[in-house]
Amino acid sequence: MLTRYATYSGAPTGLRQASPASSAAKISPADRQPVTSRAASNRARFLPVKLSAVTLALICALPAVCAAQDSGLGPITITPIRVEKSIDEIPAAVSTVGQDKIQLGNEQLGLDESLGGVPGLFMLNRYNFAQDLRASIRGFGARSSFGIRGIKIIVDGIPETLPDGQGSVDGIDIGSAREIAVIRGPSSSLYGNASGGVILIESESGPVDPFVSARTTAGDFGFHNNQLKIGGENGRLNYLVNLSDTSSDGFRDHSEYENTQLNGRFETTIKGGSSLLATLHHTDQPVANDPGSLTVADAELDPEQARAQNVTFDAGEALEQTRLGLLHKTGLAGGRDFEARIYHTQRDFSNRLPFQNGGAVELDRNFNGAGLKFTLPGDLAGRSNRLLLGVDYDRQDDARSRFDNLSGALGAQTFDQDELVTSLGVYLQNETRLNDSVELTFGIRHDDVKFDVSDDYLADGDDSGEIDFDHTSPMAGISIDLGGNTHFYATISTAFETPTTTEFANPAGGGFNQSLEPQDSTNYEIGLKGMDDSQRFDLALFHIDVDNELTPFELPAQPGRTFFENAGSSTRDGLEVSYSRHLTRQIEMTAAYTYSDFVFDRFSDTNGDVFDGNRIPGIPQELLYLDLTWNGQGGYYATWDWTYTGELYADNANDTRVDSSQVSNLRIGYNGSYGEWEIAPFMGINNLFDEDYNNNIQINAFGDRYFEPAPERNAYIGISIRTRIGS
Repeated sequence: MLTRYATYSGAPTGLRQASPASSAAKISPADRQPVTSRAASNRARFLPVKLSAVTLALICALPAVCAAQDSGLGPITITPIRVEKSIDEIPAAVSTVGQDKIQLGNEQLGLDESLGGVPGLFMLNRYNFAQDLRASIRGFGARSSFGIRGIKIIVDGIPETLPDGQGSVDGIDIGSAREIAVIRGPSSSLYGNASGGVILIESESGPVDPFVSARTTAGDFGFHNNQLKIGGENGRLNYLVNLSDTSSDGFRDHSEYENTQLNGRFETTIKGGSSLLATLHHTDQPVANDPGSLTVADAELDPEQARAQNVTFDAGEALEQTRLGLLHKTGLAGGRDFEARIYHTQRDFSNRLPFQNGGAVELDRNFNGAGLKFTLPGDLAGRSNRLLLGVDYDRQDDARSRFDNLSGALGAQTFDQDELVTSLGVYLQNETRLNDSVELTFGIRHDDVKFDVSDDYLADGDDSGEIDFDHTSPMAGISIDLGGNTHFYATISTAFETPTTTEFANPAGGGFNQSLEPQDSTNYEIGLKGMDDSQRFDLALFHIDVDNELTPFELPAQPGRTFFENAGSSTRDGLEVSYSRHLTRQIEMTAAYTYSDFVFDRFSDTNGDVFDGNRIPGIPQELLYLDLTWNGQGGYYATWDWTYTGELYADNANDTRVDSSQVSNLRIGYNGSYGEWEIAPFMGINNLFDEDYNNNIQINAFGDRYFEPAPERNAYIGISIRTRIGS
């Protein structure tokens, strides 16, 4: 039905009217309510869900109520984070997932397969590989038209996020990921620009006994994935190498995809307590076609169709990327630690957009940097203390050209400029333990980010120029051990986001859009964490003030190309709850609930439209996740997960409301050992109940083309074979 994709509603007084696509025949009486009435109605409708989720978490926080089971749940220590410590002692909302959740029985198409149980994290766009996964944490990243914005991504200690704040996931090998940690909320005091949230990914180490494994998967829509993995130890060298090849025809027309990845991790120990980690990653993605977004009428008529203009102009992308990183760690006398990193990433990228004038992009990027970090334990006024000092330098050099797109072929050149972005950040964080129960944390970081553009296309004048931003990001937090493995924390943290070089695109021509300013945010948060032998829970309540919110828009003359402007200010209030426990020795439950009340306080766009009081588009007000995992005797397992995504708006005016959806997935498998061989067949069903929903929402798209329909019910099957090698 049409309303399973979107519902149009009339605009309240003072806002622009709904688009011409709206019609009274498609609007129910409830939809004609003002925005304030609809919001109150939605809150009333889902209040039992919110109360039940909060009540569940609070009740189960009491060990006396939830009886202990022998589950093996225990303390979690975060290794990817810059300060290694127990997750419960960190004065921030942090979630982790392990290797089985990431790899076991999954298609391994996107991070969203394993991160659905992280509250506060909302992900779209698994199936349009030309646009990349769109992830947002507490609303940071929701504005992205492609790639990831506002969230720092770090892989094996090496940033995958550029100094201008743009990140991508096409250089992440899910098939060899061991652990993913998600820091929810502003973290610029440690990580700098675009740290409204942080995703830290660690690759597998090789086991003591060397092995080789092969994995093959096939599924609907022409999906194929083949992997070859080898790892082990040889003296002081620990190694793991994974080669994978993935292809798909896609659910929609013009959404073909091919990707080959090589990921290597090599770590050696050095005398004196030191280690050297070398990482290598190469991605070759020759095809990633873009089917484009549709109007609600087109999506209902034929959800598999591509936008005609995307087919005409052969919209899509191709890329090659190579990343090399070195991470050196040294343990010094007195418990002090020293860490140094250096890296280089080279990326060749081409992109075809669905219009002629300047619709073909060619990009040659070199991205490199280095960092130092010192950890100095000691005493402060007779109390246990730890001081962290660090410096980061990152450099991004882009040679960007644009050409006319002549039905997928390069035409005349219309744009040629070199874009240089450098970022220098220095930071410190101090942790003081006042007594056995209370620890205070204070951090501060100063960043200087410079943008320099050299215009080499002078037919329309010289648009060369510079923009320099500097920002200081403080944080303060307290963690209190309440006993019974329960911790309370409170924190004030900050973040800033510069526009990326792409977002700096000038609607008037070349150079940078000089009117854009960085987005600033301050996060006030309290939380409760706890665990025992059978369960773990996490509750966070936050309020975020955001100034100069960056929001996207499109122009009629360049449909498919996104530009950006600053909103005045916005407020984000939210609740995040997660809970996991072993119901029996064989069955584990995980639940997560997110409530997001994100609104524009003050925002007028360049057309003079006023959006004060409107909800920020692209983020559902409610998100609920549940999964049940059964680990049976003899190596059998099954996992069922269910995600409820609440209503969200597709535009700043809140004229177009996207309906809620409920999506379930199922995967089952078997892990068996036969002498030196391990054989693991598996299968999965995505969208188990064949829900009509959207894979992605293009925010503020011109012509009401907001919707990218998601695949219908589909299945895959695979097998993994592993054996030890050597003596």
